[in-house]
Amino acid sequence: MVVGIDTCLSACAAAVLSDGRVLAARSEAMARGHQERLAPLVREVMHEAGIGFFELDLVGVTVGPGSFTGLRVGLAFAKGLGGALDIPVAGVGALAALAEPVEGRAVAAIDAKRGQVYLQAFESAAPLGAPEVLPLEAALEQVANLGAAALVGPGAALLAPAAPGARVLAAEAADPAAVAWLARAGGPPRPIYLRAPDARLPGT
Repeated sequence: MVVGIDTCLSACAAAVLSDGRVLAARSEAMARGHQERLAPLVREVMHEAGIGFFELDLVGVTVGPGSFTGLRVGLAFAKGLGGALDIPVAGVGALAALAEPVEGRAVAAIDAKRGQVYLQAFESAAPLGAPEVLPLEAALEQVANLGAAALVGPGAALLAPAAPGARVLAAEAADPAAVAWLARAGGPPRPIYLRAPDARLPGT
């Protein structure tokens, strides 16, 4: 059984899967407060699924790109849970989780602010390249060249002018069930930082 956790974007979310079947899932929209809400939410989802923590065999967690604070909250919790249960923890890219339900060629996009976009292209959920952060103008050009059938994620609307025939699926966060599903083939639980944090030390 797998629990998938996502705190990278504008939600705090968790889901439990058993043999590919969703036992329970919950996603709560929030810009802040992931740290306080995550542990209770995971407990609630586990209770709803009707299983104990020691029945889990894998923890999946989104590793970015996204909110620096949010992804660190999710990673810290996932690593702590995995360590306590002595089970592996797998990292899942937030862009991959956004694109997982989409058939055909898709571009997953997240508004990175400051005139930039995080994006990654997929063909039926298989990545066509690595995640990138690009200026909006360059991102629009790339999307126009890809001929995407769908744009997905909280940055999808920004790219819509470059793909007028594409479906726009403006999900604000990943489905935690997709995170749990992708965790089976996930990588190490290391954050994906595509640019330096916005925060600066005083006087710098």
